[in-house]
Amino acid sequence: MDHIATPSDLKQRTLDQLPQLARELREFIIDIVSTKEGHLGASLGVVELTIALHYVFNTPEDRLIWDVGHQAYGHKILTGRRDVFHTNRQLEGISGFPKRSESPYDAFGTGHSSTSISAILGMAMAAKIQGKKDRQHIAVIGDASIASGMAFEGLNHLGVTNTNVLIVLNDNAIGIDPSVGALKKYLTNVKKGTAKEENIFECLNLQYSGPIDGHDLFTLVRELRRLKEMDGPKLLHIITTKGKGLKQAEEHQVVYHAPGKFNKTTGELHALNGDPQPPKFQDVFGKTLVELAKANKSIVGITPAMPTGSSLKYMMQEIPDRAFDVGIAEQHAVTLAAGMAAEGLVPFCNIYSTFLQRAYDQVIHDVALQDLPVIFCLDRAGLVGQDGATHHGAYDIAYLRCIPNMMLFSPMNEVQLRNMMYTAQMGLGQPLAIRYPRGRGALLDWERPMEKIGLGKAIKLMEGRHAVLLSHGPIGNMAQEICQELAPTAIGHYNFPFVKPMDQDALRDICLNYDAIITLEDGSIMGGFGSAILEGVNALQMRTPVKSFGVPDVFLEHGTQEELYALAQMDKKTVIKYIRDLYANERFN
Repeated sequence: MDHIATPSDLKQRTLDQLPQLARELREFIIDIVSTKEGHLGASLGVVELTIALHYVFNTPEDRLIWDVGHQAYGHKILTGRRDVFHTNRQLEGISGFPKRSESPYDAFGTGHSSTSISAILGMAMAAKIQGKKDRQHIAVIGDASIASGMAFEGLNHLGVTNTNVLIVLNDNAIGIDPSVGALKKYLTNVKKGTAKEENIFECLNLQYSGPIDGHDLFTLVRELRRLKEMDGPKLLHIITTKGKGLKQAEEHQVVYHAPGKFNKTTGELHALNGDPQPPKFQDVFGKTLVELAKANKSIVGITPAMPTGSSLKYMMQEIPDRAFDVGIAEQHAVTLAAGMAAEGLVPFCNIYSTFLQRAYDQVIHDVALQDLPVIFCLDRAGLVGQDGATHHGAYDIAYLRCIPNMMLFSPMNEVQLRNMMYTAQMGLGQPLAIRYPRGRGALLDWERPMEKIGLGKAIKLMEGRHAVLLSHGPIGNMAQEICQELAPTAIGHYNFPFVKPMDQDALRDICLNYDAIITLEDGSIMGGFGSAILEGVNALQMRTPVKSFGVPDVFLEHGTQEELYALAQMDKKTVIKYIRDLYANERFN
């Protein structure tokens, strides 16, 4: 591998040398990810496929797209980024996903699933229009991703074109969690030779090949060479094992999708220190939902393919007949929830903040327009860190706040999260979105009874005499620290758990008692919480100036949350400096 910097170098090797390259590539990925963290199992599973594709095809002239991109580490290493791969997902390092601006070999940016078939077809149609008849177009998509509606839309169109497109179906029976649904059962029957006589892909007018062993380099190269000479749309079905080459990753595929740091020799995960660990927000959601669902038989839980990440797995384990993983199908998840709500159930629809973007029409048309009380629980809100721009939940406040009938809430801590879930299942009569971040907050007393929350009410946390901090969500904990670091009683602090409805009474009192308002949020400044406060101040016909700190009008890349907060100038140090400069004549200790 030391002698291969680009696919051109790879093509100089004999076919017999490729298995050795595969072993070295696996060892390299394991070595780096064990210390730097990242997505592991998916890339290990496609090592042979990655080598074969770059060996047979003329990338980057031939276009290659990796659906989702979790599995593209080997691709990055073989396309000129081996020496910088240790910077993967680090601030100013390479991205954890394919990225057009990073390399000409990254034909299309991917981070969310099921986009590859539409994109590669668009590229193939462009090549045809431009007269580039010999260019090949390849999309690698998993069995979980191809079950998504958008993937089927792409297949439906692809089948009536005569484009040089090859879809490689990487079938390992798992995405992040195990694949679900009728298509999974069909593919299982294909592998076992018990499928019905008609092939679903051939019925869609694709030239089908397979299934073949995706870890057999010689078979892969031979079949790819054959398919390369065939005109028209094709689909190659390969069978792989996620985590291939690391025993622990093969046996525990969900955990080793993104395992954190681990021992590269044994595969054992590095244990946390012995101190008590606060629960993750998603675990608070998951365990609270089980607690509520046991008492309220109308509660149902829905997630699009993220039962582990969202912690809906707890309800799926304890109350499986009322908890549903619908696969990578956010649009379906939202409208399914709407249908359940229309019949009197209480659906908790748990979707990552950036994944709900894929179902925006359904949120408006199927839920809000009909004023159906669906409870959206938006995990990974705010800046998520090293997954980068495709996964930062920075836009949910802005894109949900403008929808009529929608109530929008973000807890400052886990107690507020539990209390809002308790309040919501009692009946609100309208849709609600609860947004909360990735990661841990504070230690939680699970025995503390849940309480009903006052809807649309702000909470005064600290009295002050000059400026006042208004916060939304967990960033309120940073606001508390800011108040403590400045002179006592100099700065006030209000927590606004609700962006909508806005507490106009509290805002009126704030405008009458403070000479400046400073807003803090972990979402976009444009259209976010700060904008809502400005609108509220204007509606009250007050003149109190408002300064907002939040995510600026740029796509923030990857890095730790602390690094990204500083980069966005929304960190504690920046806010304190602003306040000191604002009151330069005042004495702050």
